[in-house]
Amino acid sequence: QVQLVESGGGLVQTGASLRLSCAASGLTSNRLAMGWFRQAPGKEREFVASITWYSNNALYANSAEGRFTISKDSAKNTLYLQMNNLKPEDTAVYYCAAAPNTAKLVARTSIDAWGQGTQVTVSS
Repeated sequence: QVQLVESGGGLVQTGASLRLSCAASGLTSNRLAMGWFRQAPGKEREFVASITWYSNNALYANSAEGRFTISKDSAKNTLYLQMNNLKPEDTAVYYCAAAPNTAKLVARTSIDAWGQGTQVTVSS
């Protein structure tokens, strides 16, 4: 059973940086993609970024491209999201997720588990 625990959120000002972490347990070899989603109040959960576990292929939403970087530490089974130049519209609860491949992750089908989320608040 996959378990995901996010951390690293907080309250920051516009232009600041944060690094989110997602500690994973129970991963199996057929869980090849992990990623980050976010959900702002009153909005649907949206894709932010993903990475394939063995080939490090990264994919970003337009809103994240150029400002966010997804990475992982395979030895620690930990996923990261480095967020730079944060904007008020980045305010949301950020969740990590695991899936068999990128397509299923982005489409939110066959998601093994969601973490509890970590709040990111960017003040103007």
